Amino acid sequence: MTDVLYLSPEEIESLSMRVLRHHGLDEAHAGAITRVVLAGQRDDCQSHGVYRILDCVRTIRAGKVKVAARPGLQDGAGVVVRVDADFGFAPLAFERGLDPLTDLARRQGIGALVIRHCVHFSALWPEVEALTARGLVALALTPSHAWVAPAGGRRPALGTNPIAFGWPRAGKDPYVFDFATSAIARGDLELHRRSGQSLPAGCGVDAQGQPSTDPLAVMAGAMLTFGGHKGSALSTMVELMAGALIGDWLSSESLDYDAGAGASPCHGELILAFDPAMFGDPAEASARAEMLFGAIESQGARLPSQRRYAARARSRERGIAVPGALYREIQALAPKA
Repeated sequence: MTDVLYLSPEEIESLSMRVLRHHGLDEAHAGAITRVVLAGQRDDCQSHGVYRILDCVRTIRAGKVKVAARPGLQDGAGVVVRVDADFGFAPLAFERGLDPLTDLARRQGIGALVIRHCVHFSALWPEVEALTARGLVALALTPSHAWVAPAGGRRPALGTNPIAFGWPRAGKDPYVFDFATSAIARGDLELHRRSGQSLPAGCGVDAQGQPSTDPLAVMAGAMLTFGGHKGSALSTMVELMAGALIGDWLSSESLDYDAGAGASPCHGELILAFDPAMFGDPAEASARAEMLFGAIESQGARLPSQRRYAARARSRERGIAVPGALYREIQALAPKA
């Protein structure tokens, strides 16, 4: 790819803030979104980087997000912190709940952050990394739109339903994974469509339930879970834990609310935080974890997120890579000088 720009974080931040403010978001919401998409682009996560600014604008124009939302902490009970996102974008709601969740985990050993009524478009790894940076183990779950057929089915009933986990490592990048329970993330499917590329086999079926590698055909049919019945079961767990359990929408209800607008999903999110010091000897836990990681890497195997961390280092050295065509598309949404 030759049409690539290498930008500073400040240049990306400026563009994102101008576009988002121009489309009605206040400083707090625009800043929280910008921090998320900047992190994604810095780590070469093209499906969750600045490309997501286009999603945000589309969702605003469709009237499926409350631009003046005021996410607020609600009275919690026990080990639960609750934030009502007020049908606004999720990043600011997470930031509002981060400190109370951290305090709760350190006091009780475990804490749960329930975010309800949020419009969610971002990856989950920035959220679990925010917790591992504080020395906490983290797990995050969220539904999406019902784009995915269950194992043995051919009609959408589940979301892409990502799961993310983070384990802090002293003096090293944390162990983090973040993956959709669908065979391909929805953002990656969209990027295949935009570039005219075929999907890998096994990602979806067309409207007749036949296997297809055509992104448009899969969008008209259904995506598939990874690993057959195993991914389907995990996806169902996400619906139950981050939907039914917390009193928020399933992916099917999010899609009904969208009503064909093509906006980002609206639902809830569940984030769990654990303080290793409250479960046992944290030094012993860390030593055992490093023993496991060493056994993996000594075979030449890669820990998850190592590609992201390498991209992060490259971005610090040369600037953050942004496809030129995408940059110009976003720039066209900014106010004219």
